[in-house]
Amino acid sequence: MTREEIVALFDRRQTAWDNLDAEALANDYADDCRIESPAGGTHRGRIAAQKVFEAVFDAFLDQKMRTESLVIDGNLVSQLVSIEGTNMGGFLGLPPSGKPFHLSAVFLYELKDGRIWRERRIYDFTGLLTQIGVLKTKPA
Repeated sequence: MTREEIVALFDRRQTAWDNLDAEALANDYADDCRIESPAGGTHRGRIAAQKVFEAVFDAFLDQKMRTESLVIDGNLVSQLVSIEGTNMGGFLGLPPSGKPFHLSAVFLYELKDGRIWRERRIYDFTGLLTQIGVLKTKPA
């Protein structure tokens, strides 16, 4: 893929995030993709990707994601994002808390044949759980 094609892919993904469109996001993945995430563990395939997006969007109905930077090196892409939302639909089988969250994350991608072949999501999952009231922590 050219740099311009990759930028267009991520612009299209931003529109899908803005619309909480799990199907559109999942369509960017290869059938045999591998996704590693603190919240979802490791899952494979486009259908699994869509199910995870649907679960997250159901939990955080007002979720917003903003790309702060996009670094492209051949078929490797690093995306620094800011994500925020409110636990309005429940998360991890727990009832909704109504509490908001805000976090920074890095998504690392490997592209193959115009699709996402591998994705690794890096963010403070414990911090997310604490912000939405699922986990209690003590001050240091």
